[in-house]
Amino acid sequence: MQSKIAVVLAVSTALASSALAEPSQELIDAAKREGMLTTIALPHNWCNYGAVIQGFKDKYGLKVNELNPNAGSADELEAVKANRGNTGPQAPDVLDVGLSFGPAAKAQNLLQPYKVSTWDSIPDDAKDPEGYWYGDYYGVLGFAVNKDIFPEAPTSFEALKDSSYGSAVALQGDPRTGNSVMMAVYAAGVAEGGEPGEDAMNKGIRYFKTLQDNGNLVPVNGNAQNLAQGTTPIYFDWDYNLLAMRDELDGNPPVEVIVPSDAVIAGVYVQAISAYAPHPNAAKLWMEYLYSDEGQLKWLDGYCHPIRFNDMNERGIISKTMLDKLPPAQNYAKAVFPSLADQAAAKSAVAANWGTEMGQ
Repeated sequence: MQSKIAVVLAVSTALASSALAEPSQELIDAAKREGMLTTIALPHNWCNYGAVIQGFKDKYGLKVNELNPNAGSADELEAVKANRGNTGPQAPDVLDVGLSFGPAAKAQNLLQPYKVSTWDSIPDDAKDPEGYWYGDYYGVLGFAVNKDIFPEAPTSFEALKDSSYGSAVALQGDPRTGNSVMMAVYAAGVAEGGEPGEDAMNKGIRYFKTLQDNGNLVPVNGNAQNLAQGTTPIYFDWDYNLLAMRDELDGNPPVEVIVPSDAVIAGVYVQAISAYAPHPNAAKLWMEYLYSDEGQLKWLDGYCHPIRFNDMNERGIISKTMLDKLPPAQNYAKAVFPSLADQAAAKSAVAANWGTEMGQ
């Protein structure tokens, strides 16, 4: 079996104590002498980044220069390349990119290594061992349920096969063109016993073929409007999107977000420091803040699961109020992250087989 990120609930005393570490005064002083941090691709409404940035400024008194909040991961790498040797305000210090872009940026010598004080509480398979990039937050594939239509929400992929969910289950679109949709199919395959990669995807395709044949799969894209109207009363997406949608609907209708008990498949973003950062000490201090309990909890306030979630939950750092807004923590403890090789194999399989199996 190919390696996966396994986020475990239990942590050792050594890991717990490391999570309480603070940045050195020497680093804080050096960052303050630089006076500024330049970020890129951090919209304030994504993962609660507005509050994260404000918290960093309030704590350390540094100015934060925000570049192109709506940039994508590829844009971030291009910004680093375009600003080699540039110490002006257009050169990003830090990056927040999709998983595949971390190793790619390292291979292109665009990153510099740095291990934060809480390094040991970041799962080993969620970080580059040399500290060039490391997971920051993740989402898991789940489904939302309109509780007006289904007061007792199903809790697994297996349950959705039941005839009581006729004309109820939807994907957001075509898994050949959307990553979250592809990973929903992949998760179903894992629930069906599929091995990582191609096997899981093919079993996932057969799973949705079963739902189609028994009349449970709706040939309409799932979204908030269709869920509220009852057209797609159950649909799949990343949990952070579903939880935000639930809050926006504000009980009209009541919505429950389910992390399936039989497959918890996660996708992670990663942080890194530019090799050409004009403010390298501010960049390191930013990383210390993001990976502190305070920074991680601010991401969680935006429903992005911080990479140290299980460590903090074990230590009782996460409030009951926040935990009550989330699906059960024990489900997240089972989260696995398909490797880049697994995802590539799955993408090839869905491109080759989805249309043939589903008649599309």
